[in-house]
Amino acid sequence: MEKLTPYALGGDDGEALWFFGTLATIKASAEQTGGRFSLVEQLAPKGMATPLHVHREDDESFYVIEGELTVYLEDSDHPIPVSAGAFIHIPGGVVHAFQVDSETARWLDLTTPQHERFMRAAGEPAQERVLPPEGLIDMEKVGAAAAEYGVE
Repeated sequence: MEKLTPYALGGDDGEALWFFGTLATIKASAEQTGGRFSLVEQLAPKGMATPLHVHREDDESFYVIEGELTVYLEDSDHPIPVSAGAFIHIPGGVVHAFQVDSETARWLDLTTPQHERFMRAAGEPAQERVLPPEGLIDMEKVGAAAAEYGVE
């Protein structure tokens, strides 16, 4: 078994990415956890929304720190509103989407085993720890990363 190294990060520490309209800060990567999970803090502006999508291999859980989101699940007729303190778990293979309803929202995104690799491939290093400029999303790059990492 691989020996892992303990580490600690401050509030502003971690690899920062501009990913799909968010500032995504990797707090725990697959490399740091032996491929067991990844943990990413995300900050997004009002109106940021994902299309319906599915991760074939990765479970995804959200813990909302601040703000309000609406989560959509393909098998449900009812959107799920979530706000600070809320938790939602989405098993791999479940089609879902979400949107930010408040001025900004911040949440922890826990994935198993390692969804942050997709985020790295689809995003780009943040030039500063702020929300990305509008219109920065390169859908061709996102599509290529999605194909590589099992996101449809």
